[in-house]
Amino acid sequence: MSSDYTRASEGHGPATPSEVDGWRGLASDWAGDREAFRVPWGKAMMWIFLLSDTFIFGSFLTGYMTVRVSATAAWPNPSEVFSLTINGTQLPLILIAIMTFILISSSGSMAMAVNYAYRRDRARCAALMALTALFGITFVGMQAFEWTKLIHEGVRPWSNPFGAAQFGSCFFMITGFHGLHVSAGVIYLLTVARKVQRGDYEKAGNYDIVEIAGLYWHFVDLVWVFIFALFYLW
Repeated sequence: MSSDYTRASEGHGPATPSEVDGWRGLASDWAGDREAFRVPWGKAMMWIFLLSDTFIFGSFLTGYMTVRVSATAAWPNPSEVFSLTINGTQLPLILIAIMTFILISSSGSMAMAVNYAYRRDRARCAALMALTALFGITFVGMQAFEWTKLIHEGVRPWSNPFGAAQFGSCFFMITGFHGLHVSAGVIYLLTVARKVQRGDYEKAGNYDIVEIAGLYWHFVDLVWVFIFALFYLW
């Protein structure tokens, strides 16, 4: 009655029975923790989280580009700053290239894990998720090595010996925030992989959680592509 009255007061006339049933059904789905708009709740919430994270990373990268363009001092050359000397030969960006290859490879193993999850192949799904987590651990370890090397060379958030002082703060903020996401993703993947191996999702007959974990991991990989292009190649 209240909805009919509202519609009538707005000049729309009374609500039809089909409209009332439709709104009641939608409210029932939302209140009962069921799927709304044919999208699982977990996947919808992950998309919302990733959207908010996109704004954060986008703000960081936009701020970095603004700082770099407006810097009065010369910006450090990434090929020199991120080079490694192996057997007397200086190799520019070799460590970053390996890190990028590892992270992109982890997207492939994660996609295969999702595929095997929907095939109900628990063993292969768990193994591939563990492999993906191992790739992530390797990436974070190499990033820690990169940080240690730069700190040893005198790079700080407030200064660095290679050029513009803002370089250090931009580098540690952006790569550190991304590394935090990778570390959280590793814990997430290992937790889900353990539950897959135990058969927790087999009992419920629902492997959406594996795909949801995959969404997060692919997002982390995609963000790294932008960081790699804008920070290391520009």
